[in-house]
Amino acid sequence: MSVNKVILIGRLGKDPEVRKINATTTVCNFPLATNESYKNQDGTYNEITEWHNIVMWRGVAERAERILKKGNTVFIEGKLRTRSWEDKENHKRYTTEIVVENFQLLEKREQGATSQQSGHSDVKTDQDGPLNISDAASQLDDDGGLPF
Repeated sequence: MSVNKVILIGRLGKDPEVRKINATTTVCNFPLATNESYKNQDGTYNEITEWHNIVMWRGVAERAERILKKGNTVFIEGKLRTRSWEDKENHKRYTTEIVVENFQLLEKREQGATSQQSGHSDVKTDQDGPLNISDAASQLDDDGGLPF
């Protein structure tokens, strides 16, 4: 038995790039930044930003196109995939991506905004039921940051 599971909470580095592969297949790509802070021995804080290549397919990609924008904080659940190809000089190249199965926008609701306007709704995968995150958006602190 094996498990290939990735869970990330981060910010979109740019608006999703969406394209149609054919009449029924949509793909969406964007970079996602996650940050890690740590304290050095001298007491100064450092922050490391890790960039992740995000890929969404079909209905998940179409929903992302409607509700995600650069700078949004998003919860992502998916799997790692490494692809290889040969470039023009016949060198083998690799890229590692997160293939998203579920996502949830983690933004505060604007006062008076509906669920659709603010992007808050249960996001379903193509195969599964709704993603159940126990009110992750309501866990945001007053500055819009995460409580952990």
